[in-house]
Amino acid sequence: MSEKQFEGKAAIVTGATRGIGRAIALELAKRGANVAFNYSRSAEEADKLQEEIEALGVQTFARQCDVANTEDSGEFVKEVKEAFGTVDLLVNNAGITRDGLILRMKEADWDSVIDTNLKGAWNFCKAVLRPMMRNEDGGSILNISSISGVVGMLGQSNYSASKAGMIGLTKSLAKEVASKKITVNALALGLVETDMAAEMNEDYRNMILEHIPLKRLGQVQEVAEIACFVLSPSAAYITGQVIQADGGIAM
Repeated sequence: MSEKQFEGKAAIVTGATRGIGRAIALELAKRGANVAFNYSRSAEEADKLQEEIEALGVQTFARQCDVANTEDSGEFVKEVKEAFGTVDLLVNNAGITRDGLILRMKEADWDSVIDTNLKGAWNFCKAVLRPMMRNEDGGSILNISSISGVVGMLGQSNYSASKAGMIGLTKSLAKEVASKKITVNALALGLVETDMAAEMNEDYRNMILEHIPLKRLGQVQEVAEIACFVLSPSAAYITGQVIQADGGIAM
């Protein structure tokens, strides 16, 4: 695998200022890609990530963007195309949780999770398609889903529905754009060591660990390397697939 396998390519990673998205953005940059990303709140974290990406010798572009807003998402992709001249890779990573049993869940908590996680992915998929279709070698889209969307999780009807929806979106879109040399895949992740996981109740965390055959949480760097493989030319014959990286818990 070439060290600079993405040299000259332009990537968009949504929700990249921390955790999984941050690791993917940095790994793409290490491998030569120019990387654009959006952020929802923290301009300070965005500035730090931009500095780290630029230190790797590639270009970067970032601004605040609401992925759930179709117009804003489309404008963001247009600006990336103008900045980099192309859009080759998309990672739909932006996501939120608003957990609760369905009888207690507020409508706003349902709407915000579906809008950010699922509609946000749809917005960016739609916006990048025309630029990718103009590329001689197409492009690659990776949707960051979850095993919650595969097996369903207690107290996560909104999150599980959004992540299951991303899997359906992946499979449908893969069929629509295969003739244009665009691959579309999903990663269904288990519990990964992020700030969100660190905030979990210790008893709940230990209970989950008991159910993971590998007896540990995933690491963001592991996810980043899997993502880069799926986005790379080495995976050009893989499309419409859901790759589970979950330590075996969904078995």
